Amino acid sequence: MINRWNFIPLTDEQEMQKVQLSEALGISPVLCQLLVQRGITTFAQAKSFFRPQLADLHDPFLMNDMEKAVDRLNRAIGNKERILVYGDYDVDGITGVALVYKFLKQFSNVDFYIPDRYTEGYGVSEQSITYAVENKIKLIIAIDCGIKEVEKVEYAKERGVDFIICDHHTPDKCLPNAVAVLDPKRTDNTYPDVNLSGCGVGFKFMQAFASNNGIPFDKLETMLDLLAVSIASDIVPINGENRILAYYGLKQLNSNPSLGMKSIIDVCNLADKEITISDIVFKIGPRLNASGRMQTARESVELLISKDLSFAKAKSDCIDQYNNKRKDLDKSITDEAKAKLENEEGWEARNSIVVYNSDWNKGVIAIVASRLTEMYYKPTIVLTHSNGFATGSGRSVQGFDIYKAIESCRDLLENFGGHMYAVGLSMREENVPEFKRRFEQYVTENILEEQKQPQIDIDAFIDFKEITPKFFRLLKQFNPFGPENSKPVFVTRRVFDYGTSRAVGKEQEHMKLELIDSQSECIMNGIAFGFGQPKCPGEVDFNKYIKELNPVDICYTIEENTFNGTTSIQLMIKDIKTVE
Repeated sequence: MINRWNFIPLTDEQEMQKVQLSEALGISPVLCQLLVQRGITTFAQAKSFFRPQLADLHDPFLMNDMEKAVDRLNRAIGNKERILVYGDYDVDGITGVALVYKFLKQFSNVDFYIPDRYTEGYGVSEQSITYAVENKIKLIIAIDCGIKEVEKVEYAKERGVDFIICDHHTPDKCLPNAVAVLDPKRTDNTYPDVNLSGCGVGFKFMQAFASNNGIPFDKLETMLDLLAVSIASDIVPINGENRILAYYGLKQLNSNPSLGMKSIIDVCNLADKEITISDIVFKIGPRLNASGRMQTARESVELLISKDLSFAKAKSDCIDQYNNKRKDLDKSITDEAKAKLENEEGWEARNSIVVYNSDWNKGVIAIVASRLTEMYYKPTIVLTHSNGFATGSGRSVQGFDIYKAIESCRDLLENFGGHMYAVGLSMREENVPEFKRRFEQYVTENILEEQKQPQIDIDAFIDFKEITPKFFRLLKQFNPFGPENSKPVFVTRRVFDYGTSRAVGKEQEHMKLELIDSQSECIMNGIAFGFGQPKCPGEVDFNKYIKELNPVDICYTIEENTFNGTTSIQLMIKDIKTVE
């Protein structure tokens, strides 16, 4: 599939801001362009961006219902009530439960509960309320779920159990009748930052509780490693408050992680390197998720709150094995889903994908939805059978709101939730054909042409001569990277093979490149994964093409490469285009 390179030039006003910023900071205009693109236009804003400060975190009491939440928690602790911390079984919920549980354990009689993905499903379960009643629990703190649980919260209230909800998903028009509903996506929201993770909302609750009770912030600061993992894994924007929290969370993760987190770092083989957001997304997060996909997410919480070294090591090794089994399972189901889709008549002409198989494992269908979205670049829903319903997950393409798409079919659904790019839903099995028809109709009527083709957002056009050690050193200070602060992607035009470029890999599927810039005659090394061989008939054989001294345009990120103890700058090439 051909990528569209998307570059949005600066406006005249932004060009002026770039020049002024370059003069004020004394750094490359290209770096100032990156700042302006991120809404940073003044010296003070740049200082805050490059030097995040915990002192700049928002007052947690700006959030709706925060005073009510703190008052109820104080009363529960004062009355020695049992408290239950309840959370979703994904990484955001797991880390949120671990953070709130660990912090409150110092002051109260607290327990935690993670629902079983297969027997209880997403959200607040009746089993958990029964558990609370039977164990004389009077207060449940729900993390990363609960915002739509109107009936369950009312049922709990009737049985003498109060709820405090800490969620970040989109609510319905009617909020649950909880003691407090902490969610920055409320329509009447008063909090300055709407992009917190579920764990982030739990953290703000604990920050407010600590402030109200004179507890030093540094007692909470030690738990920011959990929050960094939540922010990265839940793919929330890494700007504003999330940038500060992720910045200090990564510091904690690299310098003094909790015992459980250290064990996961070890099984990921990350112990001797600086851990980044990318490491969390592709290594740490999937392992923490694996226990809930293959067994029970409770195991991941037990690991994260562990104070016993041998227990933590054994548990992390076990979770690593779950992850290996998960990889095999999601690959086989992805292959089955791909075959099922391509056997359907007219599938290529449709703008969406909905596939259902009652035998697929519920624990990996979200991953399968992501895989299919990447393969075909269409909004995708993958469904299986669970607890009497067709239950599934959906993923979207850049710019298309899949939450609104399933919301348009809500009369066919038993339950649904999520946000712009990721959703969960369930329906009666007989509703699947009609849901498929209406979901396709909504997508067809609302998706834009540019959303049907994968695109690579380009930050700047540069020559190789601009990639100096100082440039790269400052570029690294844009970390942590993530949504709304993606790793900058550059384009250099008309580069040529310098003579040593070649295909590498077991099947010669990648390319190791040595390129010369025709403008500045500077040379750079790069790696282009997947470009060693044509992927399909008619596609350019770039390995042959550049050896014939044809010029190409490349888009890439700039990375550090360490080999045999020597560190150098290397281009990580994302795409190559022939020059007309």
